[in-house]
Amino acid sequence: MNLTDKLAILADAAKYDASCASSGANRRDSSKTGGIGSTEGMGICHSYTPDGRCVSLLKILLTNFCIFDCAYCVNRVSSNVRRARFTPEEVVTLTLDFYKRNYIEGLFLSSGIIRSGDYTMEQMVEVARSLREDHRFAGYIHLKTIPDAAPELLAAAGRYADRLSINIELPTEAGMSALAPEKTHAGIHGAMGELKWRIDEDKDARRVKRQAVTVRRAKAPRFAPAGQSTQMIVGADAANDRSILETSNRMYGTYRMRRVYYSAFSPIPDASKNLPLQSPPLLREHRLYQADWLLRFYGFDVEEIAPDPVTDAADTTAGMLDLDVDPKLAWALRNPTRFPVDINRAPREMLLRVPGLGTRNVERIIAARPHGALRLDDLARLRVPLKKIMPFVITPGHHPRQRLDDTARLRTELAPQPRQASLF
Repeated sequence: MNLTDKLAILADAAKYDASCASSGANRRDSSKTGGIGSTEGMGICHSYTPDGRCVSLLKILLTNFCIFDCAYCVNRVSSNVRRARFTPEEVVTLTLDFYKRNYIEGLFLSSGIIRSGDYTMEQMVEVARSLREDHRFAGYIHLKTIPDAAPELLAAAGRYADRLSINIELPTEAGMSALAPEKTHAGIHGAMGELKWRIDEDKDARRVKRQAVTVRRAKAPRFAPAGQSTQMIVGADAANDRSILETSNRMYGTYRMRRVYYSAFSPIPDASKNLPLQSPPLLREHRLYQADWLLRFYGFDVEEIAPDPVTDAADTTAGMLDLDVDPKLAWALRNPTRFPVDINRAPREMLLRVPGLGTRNVERIIAARPHGALRLDDLARLRVPLKKIMPFVITPGHHPRQRLDDTARLRTELAPQPRQASLF
């Protein structure tokens, strides 16, 4: 099979992996070293990092052969799909060729499991090693690591890659046992813990070196400077949104995960009878990302975002996020007694809970308050969505009065209007 055919198969097979991002990477440039590559160039790009950089990555599998039989995976051993496999040298060649043509800025490499976890991880580490050492490639590298690989292979991967990730796969142990019995949460969490320990150890060692007076010497490569991330499949098992968010919250706290990615389950050919016949609404995936943001940056707890099905058994939607309105607005409508808040007096923590106010606008409001009382006109100049925030705030000349007394009507006013789907 020629290289072009392999690329078509293995690039398509990688499309199910959502955790492909380069945010958090160090700015690195090879212009003064005689090598090749950079983490901050502007190629033919398809996504943006939080700091505004436009990035694109060559996103491929090393192989779509796999010895595992995970029911939700199109590349499982029992699946009838066309198979292909790159050699490490072929991946290196593709990465360099695409970079030199200004198509990409880095590499995202994942793989099915061939022979064993250790053998597969060795092949992936060899790709990263060759790029860094043989070709002095300074671009971004993200490796999807194998949970049961030996610790020394994970250590080697972190020396060459900017980011490492291990997929948690499914949010609950019950779902894992039913759909991927060859994998365990214990093994996956053990590997995540190993990566966290090595990342923390590297940071501590560098902090000590900066404080000590030592002889000037070449810097050692950092261990996975962009941290680790993971991905969960949504809708393949019976786990509700609350369970998914609880799992994410634990990983953020325990392993200092940079990102948890959510991937809506897609029906696959020759699917197991244990899988649903339809994929979940894509809006569910979107709501999970919004809720994830509330957990990380807005001070919310899981209990506030997703109703508890145990304490609220009469609610048939308990444990699930509202698809009609975003999670912050849903919380505000469930807690009308917390509003309205005074824009000119409320603490930062409460302003962050006002529907329509993001972290940037909250900082702008707090910075502007010492200069005078803010009115609706001032908020409009800050590009605050007035329609969304007006029922929840007080400003000079504005009070929502009884709008919060009828939350059902308010929900109807603020919920996005349904749209007719396009036929084309």
